[in-house]
Amino acid sequence: MPLRFTFLLRPHRAVPLAALVLAAVVAAPQRAAAQQASSAQLDATVLQGIAYLGNKAQADDGSFSGQAGPAVTALCVSAILKNRPQAISDPVVRKAMDYLEKHRHSDGGIYAPGSKHRNYETAVAVTAFRLTNQDGKYDETLAGADRFLRGLQWDEGEGIEPSDTAYGGAGYGSHNRPDLSNTSFMIEALRELGADEDDPAIQKALIFVSRTQNLESPANDTPFAALIDDGGFYYTPAAGGQSQANQTANGGLRSYGSMTYAGLKSLIYAGVEKDDPRVKAAMDFIRAHYSLESNPGMGAAGLYYYYHTFAKALDVAEVETLKDAEGQAHDWKQELTAVLAEKQQPDGSWVNEENKRWMEGDASLVTAYALLALSYCK
Repeated sequence: MPLRFTFLLRPHRAVPLAALVLAAVVAAPQRAAAQQASSAQLDATVLQGIAYLGNKAQADDGSFSGQAGPAVTALCVSAILKNRPQAISDPVVRKAMDYLEKHRHSDGGIYAPGSKHRNYETAVAVTAFRLTNQDGKYDETLAGADRFLRGLQWDEGEGIEPSDTAYGGAGYGSHNRPDLSNTSFMIEALRELGADEDDPAIQKALIFVSRTQNLESPANDTPFAALIDDGGFYYTPAAGGQSQANQTANGGLRSYGSMTYAGLKSLIYAGVEKDDPRVKAAMDFIRAHYSLESNPGMGAAGLYYYYHTFAKALDVAEVETLKDAEGQAHDWKQELTAVLAEKQQPDGSWVNEENKRWMEGDASLVTAYALLALSYCK
């Protein structure tokens, strides 16, 4: 911990400059030592996690949790390469990519046969194919994924207008009800595929994202906007609305941590500026509910999904130090590194021991989430 200095001030007396300089000189080595220790902890934790995936988690067919379709395998590939880009030619990565290639379809999607999660699977697969796209090997695959994801978006092609609460969103597949989680994955994938913030699909998605925020604004005409008005985000305003954190007595859809971070990064990907009321309100919610002990509003449910989204959003928002509502400054990268190092299993994996909801009892998936979160802590 950096040393803290308290100066007792007399009325109208300034703190001597020499004292301030001394404090800075003494504290600087302490900060440097803490950062060095955190970096070493980060490296060791990441290496153990990658070793688990490569040595213990991969099946003979190259998959990780193959019964869950290609999504977990794609996340594992991305988790390895975002931490160790030089592993692109490693047999573990190559076998996994061979497995993912088998899930390409003529419609451009990358999903398991009969899957109801086609948007999610394709969106997360985009990152894996992009990271391994040497010499244009996967150009066609990525172009097909771009067309497929755009085709799943709820818009005029489905006969709905911008006034519809489903407009601009994405769901799990075959045009199931859209939600913020799927929409955020779609936005991120389209950005990785080269779409800029002004792309029509991104701007349509922004309409949906803005409506999932508990904030009265010109961008949110839903009946839920004013019922809580805390700046956080929830699951979906479509088809009557739903929050995984349930609702208030007056029918408000409760905000929660993972969706708020998903909403924040989606706003930024869509070109919303930091001084926009939507971003400022989201940051106010984040400051008021800063936590690495739980997924705010959800407890242990979706905790590792939360860690991943938390880290990605703060990285995209270019936040280095986050000051909470009580004024305490958090070096979130060091804090998250320490939390994940503590939660790592002896074999190098992670698993949500408190709540298995949303497949967080699957060590491959949870290890991928943890490693992806750590990739933003450097």
